[in-house]
Amino acid sequence: MGDADIQAHIEKLVAEEHELLGAHQSTGLDAQEHQRLGDVKVELDQLWDLLRQRRALRDAGRDPDGASERSGPVVEDYLG
Repeated sequence: MGDADIQAHIEKLVAEEHELLGAHQSTGLDAQEHQRLGDVKVELDQLWDLLRQRRALRDAGRDPDGASERSGPVVEDYLG
């Protein structure tokens, strides 16, 4: 997955996140929607992490395809 694909996926997930939050401002999310929102947030963190890895590798003169997506728990617990 290249940078443009990653960015496009991020934009799609951000739109979904906004849709979930906006659609239920007054009533709140049901359990399934709340779970989906959490999943979207984790996936966004994973994709941003992947994009940062790719940029760092490129800046170091290395192949950005050497970057790999890290698991949700890894990106969520990173204290960097």
